[in-house]
Amino acid sequence: MSAVSPDPRPSPPFPVGAATVLLDAYRPGDRFLATPTRTLLAHGSLAEVPHGPEPVAERVTATLRRVRSGGAAAPLVVGALPFDPAAPAALVVPEATRTGPALAADPLTVLPPGRPSAPDSWNLRPEPEPSVYGKSVASAVERMLGGEFSKVVLARTLELTGTGAPDLPGMLQRLARTDPAGYTFALPTVPGRTLLGASPELLVSRRGDLLVSNPLAGSTPRSADLAEDVRRAAALLESAKDLHEHAVVVDSVHRTMAPYCASIDVPARPSLIRTATMWHLSTTVTGTLARPGVSALEIACALHPTPAVCGTPADVARRVIGEYEPFDRGFYTGMVGWGDAEGNGEWVITLRCAEAEGRVLRLYAGAGVVSASDPASETAETAAKFRTFLNAVGADGV
Repeated sequence: MSAVSPDPRPSPPFPVGAATVLLDAYRPGDRFLATPTRTLLAHGSLAEVPHGPEPVAERVTATLRRVRSGGAAAPLVVGALPFDPAAPAALVVPEATRTGPALAADPLTVLPPGRPSAPDSWNLRPEPEPSVYGKSVASAVERMLGGEFSKVVLARTLELTGTGAPDLPGMLQRLARTDPAGYTFALPTVPGRTLLGASPELLVSRRGDLLVSNPLAGSTPRSADLAEDVRRAAALLESAKDLHEHAVVVDSVHRTMAPYCASIDVPARPSLIRTATMWHLSTTVTGTLARPGVSALEIACALHPTPAVCGTPADVARRVIGEYEPFDRGFYTGMVGWGDAEGNGEWVITLRCAEAEGRVLRLYAGAGVVSASDPASETAETAAKFRTFLNAVGADGV
């Protein structure tokens, strides 16, 4: 077997440009992943994780063991898992992986990205139409007031068709340089299709016995006006509706992670994080792993889907999503990340993303709907979330 790269955890110091050189080297078909701790660029496929009835974490462990027994010194798996746990994942052990520091640690990320080279114009088709989406939100609120469920995350899509194939390296550059401290990815999923995005939300990471999860829930669009932007951030921190929505997600993450932990810490109140387009309520949950044999991916699968991307109760919310969303989510609100044979890894919720296939880009955005939700506000939130990718492709807004 071909040798894979050594331990994916980078060891400083790194020269200036060590992360951006990997970003610049990305080509369609590669697997690129940038997190606040590292930058990975993977080539080829040494082995694919097979689809099957066993839990995906077990299939990943078996694949890594098989590759290691074939002579690979420190294999790792990279890829994406769909929203539906029963659907096939897109996980591979690459032939070779280049590793660098976090993009945010590379001063060259401040250099402005160029505009994507193609196409010059896009035809935009929303699914569903914003007015139909608003009616779905109103209907869901009515059902919640009737006691059927307490939260559901409803998404919509925006299909962009260009005159030519999209410039994937150019889009990745703009995504990564706009939010270098976030989680940026470009991964092939099925033949001819690439999943790209810049997610703000860490589902779970493991390094040694340290576990970290960073649930986000409760959001507001940013403003180009500084005073208004600060006002919106302050209002989000005091919003009863958003604080309640956030608390539900944090409680779910806490209860799910606790059995895996010898100790766990959950801050009493959320803080704020920002992306180029949104403010989010954020809580960083940390824990000490109780059993060393448990991988980051196993815990990620236990957490998935959190109320932040599905709703509560989860089984009812899944059914409601199926009733209202006229499309298959696919990898949207699934997971992207990496893991090694020791169980270390980082798994991120697949948000602020699009799938590219031929001349078509399909963007996804959702909003958490609770009984206090306003249909117009939730529709506006999804439009603001689309802005992350619309800015990356140079398309007009919706």
